[in-house]
Amino acid sequence: MEIPNSQKNSYEQKVLDHGFVRLVDYMGDDNAIVQAARVSYGAGTKNVSSDRQLIRYLMRHRHTTPFEMCEVKFHVKLPIFVARQWIRHRTANVNEISGRYSEMVDEFYVPELEQIRPQSVINKQGRSEDAFETDEATEIQAQLSETQRELYSEYKESLDKNLARELARINLPLSLYTEWYWKIDLHNLFHFLHLRLDAHAQYEIRVFAEAMAAITKELFPIAYEAFEDYRLNSIGFTGPEIKILQQLLSSKELSVEQLVELGLSKRESSEFVKKMSFIRSFPTK
Repeated sequence: MEIPNSQKNSYEQKVLDHGFVRLVDYMGDDNAIVQAARVSYGAGTKNVSSDRQLIRYLMRHRHTTPFEMCEVKFHVKLPIFVARQWIRHRTANVNEISGRYSEMVDEFYVPELEQIRPQSVINKQGRSEDAFETDEATEIQAQLSETQRELYSEYKESLDKNLARELARINLPLSLYTEWYWKIDLHNLFHFLHLRLDAHAQYEIRVFAEAMAAITKELFPIAYEAFEDYRLNSIGFTGPEIKILQQLLSSKELSVEQLVELGLSKRESSEFVKKMSFIRSFPTK
């Protein structure tokens, strides 16, 4: 569904210093997920309550194909180093602006002072929670900006000398902004968001994920609610962890009725009881 021009501003999120996430168009909605799931029964939408229950069931049990019936196309402006992380998700259709055909714009990402931090001693691929002193961070920020200006000036000089654009661009830094159209189905979008909304994801890609999540939540409110409950805010247990839980759990069992009072649906309560039974009966040897 193409977004009317009058509504496009409401589906645009500003990100970082020059970037954005903009909804171009989309196909389907929560009803489309329900229709796909019920196709074998020859039935479409019933009512909001039963549709919500079905979508939540599908998400909870990893029945993914109905979510693939919906698609979203974003226009994204992002630093090249973020794009290189992003493109690892090989489940979307991508078309990126080409520096062979277009002159690259003088726009570079410069981190804010609070994001300029030392290397983490725990996470080998991330920054520390500690910050540099303000003077040192300011000096680093200024050095980044100066290098960007120098490299872009060399790029422009090369173009003025009629050097081919495909060669003139090769020394431009990863902080340069690029743009692309990125189209993906809802199932794989949720997988992307699950990974990139995580607190361990690099800040610069996480803020793009947050912008996309805000738009996705507006387009697919019931599906997004289920995604939050059963993927984003859930955890799993390994076999060794289950063995430890067995030792920690008391013999007292909660009834389905008690679990309903605590906020679970009857079906969720029954599933939870089965999970607890599984943990108690999990082989320990």
